[in-house]
Amino acid sequence: MPETLDYKKEYKDLYFPKNQPALINVPEIAFSAVEGKGDPNEENGEYQKAVGLLYAIQYTIKMSKKGNNTPNGYFDYVVPPLEGFWWFNGKEKPVNKSEYFWLSVIRLPEFVNKKVFEWACKEVQSKKNLDTGNAKLIKIKEGLCVQCMHIGSYDDEPATLKLIDTFIEENNLLHDINETRRHHEIYLSDPRKTDVSKLKTVLRIPVKKR
Repeated sequence: MPETLDYKKEYKDLYFPKNQPALINVPEIAFSAVEGKGDPNEENGEYQKAVGLLYAIQYTIKMSKKGNNTPNGYFDYVVPPLEGFWWFNGKEKPVNKSEYFWLSVIRLPEFVNKKVFEWACKEVQSKKNLDTGNAKLIKIKEGLCVQCMHIGSYDDEPATLKLIDTFIEENNLLHDINETRRHHEIYLSDPRKTDVSKLKTVLRIPVKKR
């Protein structure tokens, strides 16, 4: 293992797909997660608060090496990128983004167990005065998916999703989005620092064989 583990570099197949769709079998991964509903672009809205909370928990765990609560098996790591699972009620995508449901997540290092996660939440609550009641440690095994790198605005994702749809059809696969398998996005770029035309987002769609 490198001195500082960067999950993006260590697992390039998960984080740096090509800009053409491809199949991938995603293993079980542990995440810190907050679930909610609402427009992700709403200033100080529920989504942005959830993202802030997830990063606060992550950096509390990462910096635990400097205190008296270093977890067993601790190793230094680069905080992984923000990810999101998205869905909505009904078959038609809502026009208003306030109708979006989301599960916002960041990957956790393998040494984080329930005890470590609960400690980090308590630290964030007491030192940053953030409510961590909605934060949870979850494990997700996505299994068989089709993924593709999308470059550009989030609003232009339908063009890349159309490529994925074509790949699914041509390879005798079926969409398998349901109550437990969701549309998944991984945000590799910081939209505050990156030109919108250069934003990199992994788009991942669960599938099954016909």
